[in-house]
Amino acid sequence: MRVLLLGADGFIGRRVADRLLADQDLTVTVLGRRDSADIRFDLTAGSPGALARFLDAAAPQVVINCAGVTYGTSRSLIKANTLAVATVCEAIRRSREPARLVHVGSAAEYGPMPAGVPIPETAEPRPVGPYGVSKLAGTELVLTSGLDAAVLRVFDVVGPGSPTASLFGRLAEGLRRALEQGEKVVRMPDLSGYRDFVDVRDVARAIQAAAVSAATGLINVGSGHAVRARDAAQLLVRASGFEGTISEDARQVLLPSQSPHPGPPGPDAHRPLEPRAVVEPVQWRQADVRTARDRLGWRTQVPLEESLGDIWLETACRV
Repeated sequence: MRVLLLGADGFIGRRVADRLLADQDLTVTVLGRRDSADIRFDLTAGSPGALARFLDAAAPQVVINCAGVTYGTSRSLIKANTLAVATVCEAIRRSREPARLVHVGSAAEYGPMPAGVPIPETAEPRPVGPYGVSKLAGTELVLTSGLDAAVLRVFDVVGPGSPTASLFGRLAEGLRRALEQGEKVVRMPDLSGYRDFVDVRDVARAIQAAAVSAATGLINVGSGHAVRARDAAQLLVRASGFEGTISEDARQVLLPSQSPHPGPPGPDAHRPLEPRAVVEPVQWRQADVRTARDRLGWRTQVPLEESLGDIWLETACRV
């Protein structure tokens, strides 16, 4: 089977690329903006007609879209998560042999949901903030495109390669600095919320399963369990051996930022801008994963403790 992969340089996309390239039954072509891509193309700037010509040349049977951004201004989020998806859908429609499309969505599309209840795919989405809105718009474009398409709405992804701006990427970096500098306190946002944490390697397996299946429509990808973020954080603390205190800022939860902020004043004042934490009023996420089990034959394999332990091993080895 011929597969065209978009977004192979991202957190999820790298793991998907690893799995696809290891499958001898698949011929994989990577499309992206970097020199390492087989086809150089910018989804946020290129036209559907130009992309359709690349599709005709590569003749993929499946297009997997892991491209998108999590942080940035509202404009950049919409360009990468909505307009780029529109370009992909239109290009596939224009191509000589329209491919199947597997698109990666986000649980942020759901927004606040009742506590204690798994979220089914039929739940009415009410995203908060430009990130969730831009992802939901992309999902709707795919589902209404008329293409042979599936959208995997992925819950809170963890594991090796986690961005330093993510919840556990930030905690791991804080723990590393504390251990190196002999500090006794690591500051974090509020960790009282419940999340459905799923390992990035399990997500990659789900995407591969969707690519070779006939499943269409919306499919939740999560562990099916809600875990208090504070309890998950303690697993990472235990892996690090840190014996100090985790101090939580009141009522703050990491959310993909709408704008970057500069580093602190002083010697670091001119360092590159980084994403920041802002408030997300979502206290409960738990995926109803019956559709993924029934239609993809997929279940999680990597325990949360292993995922967080691998984050720490990767962070501890970082120079």
